[in-house]
Amino acid sequence: MAAGDRARLEELLHPSFRWVNHQGGTMSRQEYVDRNAGGGLVWRSQRLHDPTVTVVGTTAVLHTVVSDVVATTSGDEEFRMPVTQVWVLGDDSRWTCLAGHAGPRLSA
Repeated sequence: MAAGDRARLEELLHPSFRWVNHQGGTMSRQEYVDRNAGGGLVWRSQRLHDPTVTVVGTTAVLHTVVSDVVATTSGDEEFRMPVTQVWVLGDDSRWTCLAGHAGPRLSA
């Protein structure tokens, strides 16, 4: 996301993708891509802390705590929060993210 590569982000997201952000707002795949790749949000970095992945058949669930650093009008700001993502294995043997949830925010 830091590269602002829309095409690559779209490849990673399932066509039926849904996201719930740390404020409780929901986004479709298109809304998520618009916001995170070339929109008003500028990503600096993202770190995953102690990620765990559980795979059952063609479904995988990732749970982690992320530290996201984004540019704001007052400078870079870090958002630390738990994240859960659901990934599915397609007929083309590629994993795509079907859904995710972030939050609540752990630190300001």
